[in-house]
Amino acid sequence: MNAVAPFSAALRERSSGAHSTRECDGFVTELLTGSGTRDDYIALIAQHWFIYAALEEAAIHLRTDPVASVFLTGTHSRLPALEADLAFLLGPDWRDRIAPLPTTQAYVSRIRRVAATWPGGFVAHHYTRFVGDLSGGPSIGRLMQRRFGFETNGIGFLLFGDIADPKAFKSVYREQLDAAPWDDDEKERVIAEVLVAYRFTTELFADLTRAKRSRVA
Repeated sequence: MNAVAPFSAALRERSSGAHSTRECDGFVTELLTGSGTRDDYIALIAQHWFIYAALEEAAIHLRTDPVASVFLTGTHSRLPALEADLAFLLGPDWRDRIAPLPTTQAYVSRIRRVAATWPGGFVAHHYTRFVGDLSGGPSIGRLMQRRFGFETNGIGFLLFGDIADPKAFKSVYREQLDAAPWDDDEKERVIAEVLVAYRFTTELFADLTRAKRSRVA
């Protein structure tokens, strides 16, 4: 008899195609290969602020939920780092200088709507965003350091300095996913919502590309 794969493994396998699509997006490729600019990087960080603001606002309301609260600790907060980065990159009036792109607005609305009624859906978005950024962020941060002459200012969001061992942290997170009290139907719903989150991310990169073209036209 074949052993049933843990939910976290099934989730990872089912979302791997969407993850690859996201990584190969033109906007990110340009940023990582040298043709992207400092302004492109700032634009990306700014959109993350809106997304994490929605996630962390939802987390406050779900901190006593028996399912969602398991995934919420102080090390999950990215807003202080994002805000410090934006203040360094744009100045003290950074809030007045950023605005959500259309996909970001839709993404934020989805997070808020799901979190208001469905803890599993919130976990899907939290997993996609937080674990995804933890997996790729530090290497991207080091690359931005070299490219734009940053030290730690400007890339704090990507460094996750409050997580001593990212590999162990992700392992615990996956154990928590496996222990969540979800039946098979709920697991399918969570996987589907993870794919929705990846789709928003891919569409956001397309928005960023369009905004860049408008900016340099």
